[in-house]
Amino acid sequence: MTTRKQEFWNGVRDEAPILLGVAPFGLIFGALAVNAHIAVPAAQVMSSIIFAGSSQFIAAQMMGTGASGLVIILVVFVVNLRHALYSASVAPHVRHLAPGWKFLLAYLLTDEAYAVTITHYNQEGDPANKHWYFLGAGLTLWTVWQVSTATGIFIGAQLPQDWPLGFVLPLTFIALVVPALKDKASVAAAVTAALVGVLTFGFPFKIGLLAAAFIGILTGLLVEGRPK
Repeated sequence: MTTRKQEFWNGVRDEAPILLGVAPFGLIFGALAVNAHIAVPAAQVMSSIIFAGSSQFIAAQMMGTGASGLVIILVVFVVNLRHALYSASVAPHVRHLAPGWKFLLAYLLTDEAYAVTITHYNQEGDPANKHWYFLGAGLTLWTVWQVSTATGIFIGAQLPQDWPLGFVLPLTFIALVVPALKDKASVAAAVTAALVGVLTFGFPFKIGLLAAAFIGILTGLLVEGRPK
């Protein structure tokens, strides 16, 4: 049986290699937030409250282009719906914990923390202290995300305002999306969302982004549900 301390540091250790990919995105977000004229305190608080890279990128871009608050909230909500699936997967393993633990771990539940944690939960061994592993992985990621965001904000503040950093965001998402297109459903969802996004580009309040997200998801679900 591993101790709480051992589980915690095992989580830190297993999360560490992933941070090589996380830190650059934190830097990019910080710089983009400043470039989008988001106040420095607000940009840092976004990384503390939202704590979701893809959603923060989208929110920063939409805030920079003057989208309405309601549309930003709805788009971020749709993007983060995958966390409901993560929580459903983790729920059986944390059901015995006190509410305080559940709230804390729910806050720390991100793509990268989930990836290592669910693998650890599914391995054999005494589950009594495995939530400490979850805590170690989550806190490690949280700390690096806050530090890299702050560093990106500092760097972004030193750059000339006329530097066109906005192009970095679409390139970043292309790099994230393309490797994930591994089946017909995901390709259909991506292509449909892209087409709808282009066709609705001129819609007021950037509502076209919301339409693209919903229609893309619906298309992916329909393709996924078709008989093989």
